[in-house]
Amino acid sequence: MSETTFSFIPRAARSLKPRKTGLTEIRGPYYGAYGPRHLSDVLETMGAWVDGFKYAGGSFALMPPEAVKAINGIAHDHDVYVSTGGWIENVLRFGREAVTHYLEEAKTLEFDMVEISAGFISLPTDSMLRLVEMVKKAGLKAKPELGIQFGAGGATSAGELEAEGSKDVGWLIAQAKALIGAGADIIMIESEGITESVTKWRTGVAAQIIDKIGIDKVMFEAADPPVFEWYVKNYGNEVNLFVDHSQIVQLEALRSGIWGTKSTWGRIQNLGE
Repeated sequence: MSETTFSFIPRAARSLKPRKTGLTEIRGPYYGAYGPRHLSDVLETMGAWVDGFKYAGGSFALMPPEAVKAINGIAHDHDVYVSTGGWIENVLRFGREAVTHYLEEAKTLEFDMVEISAGFISLPTDSMLRLVEMVKKAGLKAKPELGIQFGAGGATSAGELEAEGSKDVGWLIAQAKALIGAGADIIMIESEGITESVTKWRTGVAAQIIDKIGIDKVMFEAADPPVFEWYVKNYGNEVNLFVDHSQIVQLEALRSGIWGTKSTWGRIQNLGE
């Protein structure tokens, strides 16, 4: 257990960094702008519980290189990996050469992980596999993002997404297994169509994914407190989750069992090793 104040008060066991399970990835600037000083504040106080930092919506493409390098450096100083987020689906529109340059610059800027997203585009599995290969060859970690909802991302309305229809979870599982076999480090599961922008949560989809792929190989987008509470309550405090940076305290209080809601108060336990 990381050193904290009031450590004499028992809490649910949590694995130490670098973790293999119980990962928490936080969103970088997107809904609000923030930079090195704000990130320093977040990580100086809660860095023990943050494993990854993800730029959302191509936000890094709006920043000076010095700012991106400063943010990435602060993350690394706190043993936090840095992910590009899913902007590659924008880059893909401009061809293979653009993707190659994208990976080269990501490496230069000291990113650790490239998210391979296809929420807004139609991308064959073979292309996803080639992208995993390109990312790994560039010396970066590959994190494909998969989902059952076409058009997911960018806060698209529930009505628009419902009109698009959804994919079969069996297809997602088969694709995830192929990508892991090709060297993908972890699979990000898009929340839209499961717990976001739906009239009713499709919790059975999450259950099938965990059952067929393994809880250690997937990370669920859960940037809404009732959603991450549901995942922890049903799959334990070592489930991998992606949340907004503003939610890290609330999520870790829940994971550690030191606070909660009526539904989770005093119920989150873990014996540890």
